[in-house]
Amino acid sequence: MPSFLRPDRLYRGWSRATILHVKTAHDLLVALARRYAFADVAALVSGGPGHDALTARSAVRVREICAFGQRLLDLDAEDFGGADGPNGANAEIAAAVPPDLRARALLCRMPQSPDEQVRGALGSLQPAYALMLEVVAARWARRETAAVIATVHLASEYGPLLAWERALGHAGDPARLPIAVGGAGSAWGDFDDARCPHTKAEKSAARHALRVGQGDAVGWRAYLDRQHSYVAQALGVCAAECPRPCTVLTRLSTADEERAAAGCRLALSYMDSAVVRLRHASPIGHGFGVPSPAEVLEAWDRTRTSLGRLDESVLADDGFPLAGLSRLFTAIAGTPIRPDTLVAEAAGALAAELDARVN
Repeated sequence: MPSFLRPDRLYRGWSRATILHVKTAHDLLVALARRYAFADVAALVSGGPGHDALTARSAVRVREICAFGQRLLDLDAEDFGGADGPNGANAEIAAAVPPDLRARALLCRMPQSPDEQVRGALGSLQPAYALMLEVVAARWARRETAAVIATVHLASEYGPLLAWERALGHAGDPARLPIAVGGAGSAWGDFDDARCPHTKAEKSAARHALRVGQGDAVGWRAYLDRQHSYVAQALGVCAAECPRPCTVLTRLSTADEERAAAGCRLALSYMDSAVVRLRHASPIGHGFGVPSPAEVLEAWDRTRTSLGRLDESVLADDGFPLAGLSRLFTAIAGTPIRPDTLVAEAAGALAAELDARVN
């Protein structure tokens, strides 16, 4: 094995037992797979150590699983799967990714056209939040704090929709939203109603959400990219902050209204919390620094203390790296949300594929 690929030089965070176990190129690939280093494995089987042990077809299958696993880790949900495979491959090669993993990943994906049958994260955000919890834990174990903060920030943007899901029967799906927020007595998307506390951006997104379901795929994707998070904020304001609620809220049952209000108060507080504001210290924020684990924990501790005033369950230790984060998502949703195992199972599928092609 080339000296520059020796695991004691490349991966100093590994345990001594793992380093001693890595003796061959194949061992290195399997060890990387178990550490969710999907991109590294894909690069190495494309011409590095271990390439000779794989046929061309086997290497393609390995790269296909790597692409799938990396997209899970990156939360690149747009490309999680479909009839042509998670990497645009043909159906035969896409079979390298276990079908049940592809199906579960699709539950976390935003449909890319108004008429897609699988509604994914517009049908329910709970699978996506379970995956986000797993990704936070995985990124934390890899000391990738910028990615941790990016995921924490993403979770904050759609929190109000998670809170509204039980009342709506979906997660703000524009194809079904008009019947829930439009009609007589509603101020939803009404620029002329000065009593509505929504901002101009929220009103614009709210109005667009009423008609985008009847448009084409291009307009649909533009809405998801630019305005869907504003719709989430608008619903949060409706439930938790509106001084004169219109029929968007008052048409709900008392129980649904109370649950939506409690969940949205938590979601809006989380959206404006210290740990979410820490995103601006990351390379993809306004500065060029990356927060240290200690800085992340300090910001999360302040966030958790603040949120605990609204819901004490957030203060309970749930065994998560950011203690209480899974309790927060559970409190917002009003139903248990626990970390998924999708990334871990993708890594297991990758290791099994590597073993099958060598043994």
